[in-house]
Amino acid sequence: MSRRNRKRRATGRRKKQEVAGRPAVNRNIQRLLQASECQAGLQRDKAMESVSFPPQSSIAICGGTHGNEMTGVYLVREMQKHKVDKIGSVSISTVLSNPRAVDVCRRYTETDLNRCFTDALLSSPITDSTPYEVRRAQELNAQLGPKGSEKAVDMLIDLHNTTANMGLCLIFYTADYLPLQIFKYIQNKMSSVPVRAMQLDIPLSDAYSLDSLGKHSFSIEVGPQPNGVLRADIFNIVKEAVDHTIAWLQEFNSGSTFEAGEVEAFTVVKSVDYPRDPVTGEISAAIHPQLQDNDFKLLKPGDPIFLSFTGETVKHEGEELYPLFVNECAYYEKKIAFHLAQKRTFKLPSIHMKKD
Repeated sequence: MSRRNRKRRATGRRKKQEVAGRPAVNRNIQRLLQASECQAGLQRDKAMESVSFPPQSSIAICGGTHGNEMTGVYLVREMQKHKVDKIGSVSISTVLSNPRAVDVCRRYTETDLNRCFTDALLSSPITDSTPYEVRRAQELNAQLGPKGSEKAVDMLIDLHNTTANMGLCLIFYTADYLPLQIFKYIQNKMSSVPVRAMQLDIPLSDAYSLDSLGKHSFSIEVGPQPNGVLRADIFNIVKEAVDHTIAWLQEFNSGSTFEAGEVEAFTVVKSVDYPRDPVTGEISAAIHPQLQDNDFKLLKPGDPIFLSFTGETVKHEGEELYPLFVNECAYYEKKIAFHLAQKRTFKLPSIHMKKD
């Protein structure tokens, strides 16, 4: 082989090595970058998966916000009778929220107390014409709040009944990790009844119910139970949920870590009214038998929702959603036949008590 050909071949081999080497170098760099990004991602995930909260040393358990929802009324009275004011590390306040309504066994006396806790109503001036429930809301805000302040009770649970087939349902305003972890805990502990969660996507300033006064809070809705009636099975379900909540708080205060996970909750997107007579405004149809008692069952387009008094079926139109509070007695005056909700998954970080 000539010297020129050997030189050309050597030069070609060097070029091939250089060309072949570039991707190898790039792949190594890419691997390093990917490993670095992966490590950074893991660090971010670890940071997200661990959240600390101050000790939860005080809880308010409220019943009788609606005076004809008897489970909360009698559970609060029973705790007061036995002077249950502290269990382990948790101080307990029991509150009969609307005593006047309880005395007459009515939802309210002048206006719905559980719609009186917006910032606007809590700060409104009291006059001779102010409804009793608005006055009472401001008293409760002073006792358990003030709403949105550091002085507010650590945890507030408001106990309710519903005539709808809701099982045991916890209701939250925000995706607050602490009560959502309690929900997960209760779900794991209770098998006698479906345990679900409902989220109301409302800013705290507009949050209208009693539970919004606490730093952390939720309402418990259990049904079906008729108004003015006390059922033993419903009473025991609520008592068990309250007992589990207090047990969770004690474990949390003792330094336990509650692991990361996820829960499903139903976020209300709209409410549906009954069909009405265009002239009189009176209801012209009832909940269809196929929808009745089927809260949380996916409602698809074409599924029957109302049956008119003349025998005509009204069908669901639009997207697939989940019905809640179907045929709730108290919602007739609010012109609500049922709520419609989306099912969402909330990812929860691990949580533990913040140490000084």
